[in-house]
Order: sequence, then C-alpha cells, then structure tokens
Amino acid sequence: VIGDTAKLAGTHANVLITGESGTGKELVANSTHAGSERRDGPFVKVNCSAIADSLLESELFGYERGAFTGATANRKGLFEIAHRGTIFLDEVADLSLAAQAKILRVVQSGEIQKVGSEKAIHVDVRVLCGTHKDLKKAVAERKFREDLYYRLNVVPIRVPALRERPEDIPLLARFFIRRLCEKNNIREKPIDEEALFELRRYHWPGNVRELQNVVERVIIMSGERITTLDLPEEILAVPPASDANA
Repeated sequence: VIGDTAKLAGTHANVLITGESGTGKELVANSTHAGSERRDGPFVKVNCSAIADSLLESELFGYERGAFTGATANRKGLFEIAHRGTIFLDEVADLSLAAQAKILRVVQSGEIQKVGSEKAIHVDVRVLCGTHKDLKKAVAERKFREDLYYRLNVVPIRVPALRERPEDIPLLARFFIRRLCEKNNIREKPIDEEALFELRRYHWPGNVRELQNVVERVIIMSGERITTLDLPEEILAVPPASDANA
C-alpha cells in the first residue's frame, strides 16, 4: 500500500480506497495527500454516512445568506474549503443516488454552486474516496451510479485486512505506542518481543482500529514496559494453530 501511494505522488488522479472497516483507509488517504504536490493545501475528510441527505448540499457546497431559515451568513462548503488540496469522501457508497449526482457534477466540471446562489465557483480539488462495500456490486444493483464509479475509480487501492499482513503488526504497534504515549502524557514504553509475537498471532477482526485501541489500553494499564501479562485475554486465548501467521 505504501508503494502504491508513493506512485501517486506526482499525479492528480482520483483514487478509490477499498478495504474492510478499520483497515486504515483514512491513513492511506492522508498518506496519499501528504506525498502529493498538494501537501501544503488542506486535507478535508467527509464522513458520507454521517451527513443527512437534506444537509448534504449545504455541507459540501456551502450556502448564501438567506438561502433557508437559519442561514444568517454566507458559509463555505467542504469542497471550497478543500480548494487546492484534497477531499476524502469516506464511506462514499452510503451516498444516496441524488447525492451521487451532485458529486458527479463537481468531479466532471470542477465547479460547485452554493445553495441559494446562481453563480458557479471553480474549485481545484483532488478527490479520494473510501468504502468497505463492493462498489461494482452496488453499480450492478443500481445503488451506485456507474458514471460516478468510473470517475472516482481512476486508481484503485485495496487496503488488506490486518490478518493478511501480520508482518506489519510490530511496526504499527510501535507507531501507536509512540503516538499514544505522547497523547496520554506517558513516557514511551518498550514492548517485549513475546508480546509482539502474541499480537501477530491474533486475527484482529477490528483491524488497525482494534490494534490502536488495544495499544492505548495497555500503555495506560502497564508498568514501565509492555509484556504479555498486559495484553487482553482475548488476544492470549488464540489457539496454538494460529502460530502459522507468526
């Protein structure tokens, strides 16, 4: 995945990032932006599943004062905020067909229109999308627009589940230890190789998100170093047959 994002550094192509929930699609999007020529511009994340359809247009494209009740001032939308940068549409498959049509217009024309305005505004935005769903299947079922799919899926990146890449677990664990110790005002702690071995054996149904949660828990509850005794029971309960992943 890191190699894939490196190849995108000098391009402006739209990217579709797929993978199970919790695999780190946002981290890939952030890395893609950070390695691009737009790195000094904004990186704007949009959780498409969290925005009500009735609010989507005003959230994404902004509105003019007086456009509707409560619009007491002009407001920029997320696409305008992301001008000369990158916008990451997370869980893009959850957008309604009506919302997809509005996104398609922006991707095709590079223009937005604020609610309550007749004037089009040009925006220079690279679009990255993420989803844990099968968009090809959604297209076949007419739940996702085929024309939008091909506009967004210029460069596909699949983020493997954590159980498919156990060799990454020690690196990720140490990264999270360093970052989360700093976040919690805790002196950085070493982790024993035996503890890393147990982390590699576990199947991680919650993927990278679950690993981060476990690491934060153990750095708070452990002593001066992290040992197998600090790991949750469900991780230590993995049967010996799982050693094949180690």
